[in-house]
Amino acid sequence: MAVRHVKTEEFDGLMEAAPLAMVDFWASWCGPCQMLGPVMESLGEQYDGKVLVAKVNVDEEPALARRFGVMNIPTVVFLKQGEEFGRKTGAFPAEVFAEVLDKAQ
Repeated sequence: MAVRHVKTEEFDGLMEAAPLAMVDFWASWCGPCQMLGPVMESLGEQYDGKVLVAKVNVDEEPALARRFGVMNIPTVVFLKQGEEFGRKTGAFPAEVFAEVLDKAQ
């Protein structure tokens, strides 16, 4: 599974079950979010079985965006056993996100 689109009701269970997760908070109307989409897909394939790569549409799941204090998109939140340990706001190359994931493993 490359990238999983996550809804509020399943979020906590998925994040706690995953040893490591990367969550992309995005919206369909956001240009930088669209640029980041292929990067997330590529990382989802690269880390398949090791990292849960998830996307949360802030328009459809505003409670999750508020819970994580997402004020700008795209924002990528890194979680280890459900606890946030880092975040990046903006569209970056895959290597930037991979570096965070590799250090956390």
